[in-house]
This record gives sequence, C-alpha cells and structure tokens, in this order.
Amino acid sequence: MSIQVIIAILLCFTAFCSFINYRFIRLPPSIGITLIALVFSTIMILLTREKIVHFKFVYELANSTDFNATFMGGMISFLLFAGALQLNTLELAKEKTMIFVLATFGVLISTFLVGILTWIVTQIVGVQFNLLDCFIFGALIAPTDPIAVMSVLKRLSAPKALETKIAGESLFNDGTGIVVFVILVSLLTGEHKPEGFNIVLLFVKQLFGGLLYGFLLGIFTSTLLKKINDFHVSALITLAMVSGGYLLALRLNVSGPISIVMAGLIVGTKLRSGLMSEGVIRQLSSFWTLMDETLNAILFVLIGLEFLKLPLNIDALISAAAAIPIVLFSRFISVALPITLFKPFRGFTPNTIKIMTWGGLRGGVSIALALSLQSSPVRNEIITVTYAVVVFSLLVQGLTIGPFIRNQLRRNENGN
Repeated sequence: MSIQVIIAILLCFTAFCSFINYRFIRLPPSIGITLIALVFSTIMILLTREKIVHFKFVYELANSTDFNATFMGGMISFLLFAGALQLNTLELAKEKTMIFVLATFGVLISTFLVGILTWIVTQIVGVQFNLLDCFIFGALIAPTDPIAVMSVLKRLSAPKALETKIAGESLFNDGTGIVVFVILVSLLTGEHKPEGFNIVLLFVKQLFGGLLYGFLLGIFTSTLLKKINDFHVSALITLAMVSGGYLLALRLNVSGPISIVMAGLIVGTKLRSGLMSEGVIRQLSSFWTLMDETLNAILFVLIGLEFLKLPLNIDALISAAAAIPIVLFSRFISVALPITLFKPFRGFTPNTIKIMTWGGLRGGVSIALALSLQSSPVRNEIITVTYAVVVFSLLVQGLTIGPFIRNQLRRNENGN
C-alpha cells in the first residue's frame, strides 16, 4: 500500500472518528477516538474470524503502517513541541524541582518496581519472562504519556499547581523512560556491557545533554523569530526546528524528546514575552494547536488500529491481567516517595498522590517502544501486556480522572 493511500485512509478514518466522537459521544478526543477505533477494530476482527466479511484493505493498512517508525521517528517531536509551547513557564518554574524528581527518580523507581513485581508474578504463573525483559517492560510503561495526559487535562478544572505538576512531569518523563529503555535494550543485545559507570554516563549524557542541546536550540530559534514578524516564515522556522532539531539530537546521541520539550518551553516563553506582534503570535499558536489536535487524533486512531495486529495467547493475557495493578501500584509508590519527602518543605494540593497516581495515563510512547523490541524472545507477550495497560489507562483512568479529581477536592473541602 502506497504512502499516499495510507495517509488518505488515515485522515478519512480520523475525521470520521472525530466527527462521531464530537457529535454523539463527547468524550475527550484522546479517549473517544481510541474507543471508536477499538470498537471498529474489534468488530472487523470478529466478522473476519467468523468469515462473514473480510476487511482486507483495513488489515493491509494496519500491516503497512509502522507505528514505531511513524511515532518515534517524527510525530512525537511535533506533539511534544506543541505541548511544551502551551505550558506557562512561570508556573512550571515554581514546580521545577518536583517535576525533575518525578521525571527522573520517579521513572527509575517505577521501572524497578514494575520489573521486579512482573518477574515475580510471571514466575508464579509459569510465563517465561527473564528479569531483564521485565525491567525493559518496566522502562517502557513507567513514563506517563504527555499527549494523552494533556489531552485530558485541557478539559479539567484542576488546581493550577497540580495541573502544572502532571503536565510538566508527563512532558519530561517520557524522555527519561526512553533513555532507560534504550540502555536496557542495549544490555539485552550486548551493545553495551553491564558496567555501572558506563550506564550512568550514558544516562547522564542523554538526559542532561538533551536539556542543554534543547536550551541552545530554543535560544537559536527564538533569535531567528525575533528578527521577523511574519506568520508564514515563523511557522516554517518552527517546523524546521522541530524536525531538524529532533533528528540532530538523535545523531548527537542525546534525548530527542527532552531536547524538543526544552526548546518548546524556551520558544513559548519568548513568544509570551512579546517576541513578535500579537497577531503573528496568535496565528502561530493557532497553527501549533491545529497541528497538535490533528496529530493527536491520528495517533489515537493508530493505537486503535494496532489492535488488529495484536499477538494474543494465554500467557500474554494472564500477564496483562497482572500487569495493570502492578503498574498502578508502582506509579503510586514512585509518586508517593518523592512527594512525602518534599512535604515538610513545601505545600501540595490535597490528595496529590492519589490524583497523580490515577492521572498517570499511558499512550503512544509505551506502544511504540514495545513495538521497537526485536531481540526479546517474549516480544509478542510484552506488546500485548503493554497494549492492555495503555487501553486500560486511556479508557478507564482517562474516563474517570475528571470525576476522581473533583471528588478528591470536594472531600478535602468537606474535611474528609
């Protein structure tokens, strides 16, 4: 199937899902579109399995679309930049320490806990996951997905400090999770030796190298934008910065996602300080909002269509059922430990731990990383388990996070 046909079908199906969601279901786009795509995928699987109708072109579309290459190869950079551009850096600066701790140590804690607990459970039920495979699963499922999280947050009236923590953490922790995942996979393939110093050095280079490179990239882009006052040129400059900057980050062996988030924050700050005329800034913001919403919609259609390719077996289903509570428990601990340590020194919105635990949605990042696995003997099982956690996260947690936050805040107001 040619690239033109793939793009045309994806855009048409995405527009259809968006229309159905907006007109009849009225769910947050990330949840509604995923749900509709999943329902259609399930119906097509059942009809094909019963030999009633065979949706050959849909299966061809699913098999022709490389989710990992599409998402991690470029789409993620545009989504992260658009998300970072919308964040208020003054609010973010107030929470910078907490966000940094959650996005680094929180990811490491969650990776370790998910890995250990998954290994214990799989040994009990007799599924053949080795310890390194379990840690790899822990790394790819640890980060909360910024695209899913921010899509839901837009519709909530959460306290600003809490919203900033959740959004800021989700923007940065996927970069950390990708770094940890890459390191663990390199150990699995033998690309790197399991020496503590080398692993720490690689982690530091990816993380802090990404922050420094992203800062410089953002300053350079802002300098160019300052010299013009034209929407079309500024849109082209930001597009070039995101695509070229992300590619160069990968070539420099620093974290591409972290680089783009940092660059987006710098450019967003400069725009709000009056870098160009208000009209041009408004047009540029609208352009990136449209990019964000369009790519978001396509992303969640792709997540729904991936269900058609899902390798299902009894071992994977057992592991998937066990993985959901393991991931939630690990998320709770990875949030509770840093917040409990910081509580004596700063204030927190009541029930922050519970809200951030339930609000830690997973999405495209986790699925893309799982699909990128090639060397693991339990690759199919990891893909199935990851997909189960992501779908539960989007449909169950995503649908209930609004009422959950309101209930927690109401209980606090009533003194409970």
